[in-house]
Amino acid sequence: MTEQHETPPTGVSKALQKDIPQATVARLATYLRVLAVLADDAVAIVSSEELAVAAGVGSAKLRKDLSFLGPNGVRGVGYDVIKLRDRIEDVLGLSEGHRVVLVGAGNLGRALIGYGGFRRRGFAMVGVFDNDPAVIGTEMPGITGGLVVRDVAELPGAMAALEPTIAVITVPDRAAQSVCDLLVAAGMQHILSFSPVALDAPAHVEVRRVDLAVEMQLLSFERARSAESAAAELAAEELAAGDTVGVVSSRLTRVAPQTSSHAAVRPSGGTEATSKGAVVQP
Repeated sequence: MTEQHETPPTGVSKALQKDIPQATVARLATYLRVLAVLADDAVAIVSSEELAVAAGVGSAKLRKDLSFLGPNGVRGVGYDVIKLRDRIEDVLGLSEGHRVVLVGAGNLGRALIGYGGFRRRGFAMVGVFDNDPAVIGTEMPGITGGLVVRDVAELPGAMAALEPTIAVITVPDRAAQSVCDLLVAAGMQHILSFSPVALDAPAHVEVRRVDLAVEMQLLSFERARSAESAAAELAAEELAAGDTVGVVSSRLTRVAPQTSSHAAVRPSGGTEATSKGAVVQP
């Protein structure tokens, strides 16, 4: 008999959110991305094995992660894609969406603004600020409604109207701390910084840092470790091959015939035994 598990109603308690480990939260975001693709492809049901493979994790880990959300899916059948997607969105606080302001309309800032995936995942860009007169007043490409870059000096006064929930910092390193201070003073409590500089903020403010150089360094380490592992495996194979040759050679040496002695022996009967046979003495 198939056992049915209904997805709980939306609305996640603070206690539940606090109980979910940070590593699980990161994987939930990955599952959500996969589920969004499946939903776009009109896939109705997905098994734990299929979802795990698409997310790049083991099926046991996936089931453990989803257990933090309460009962889900149909045992022996799989998960309802839409229901599970909505459930994860609810847990991640995405149900009502987020309004985002960005400070720093340089190359990186413009690239982030033009990325359509943010809006599809519930993040709407509502304000862009900079202090460069050359970009202030210019319209951002890729934003519906024509988002215009505003002077960063206007940020404190614009917060009430924009009602942002997340701020993104994409300014040069030397300006990152001052921009963080400005955002905190304006009431922002959730900040994402693309500067490698460690930012000082009050305890009630959550600051997450994305350092692309660090990520590439981690990839460099993994590449070096993989090369070292491959070299060690090759050395072990060569050593094993050498040991095999040595054993075979040793065995051949033991079974080879021994060379007889050339020392002459005089047996009775007047003959002399040599390595070339018997010779009759006159």
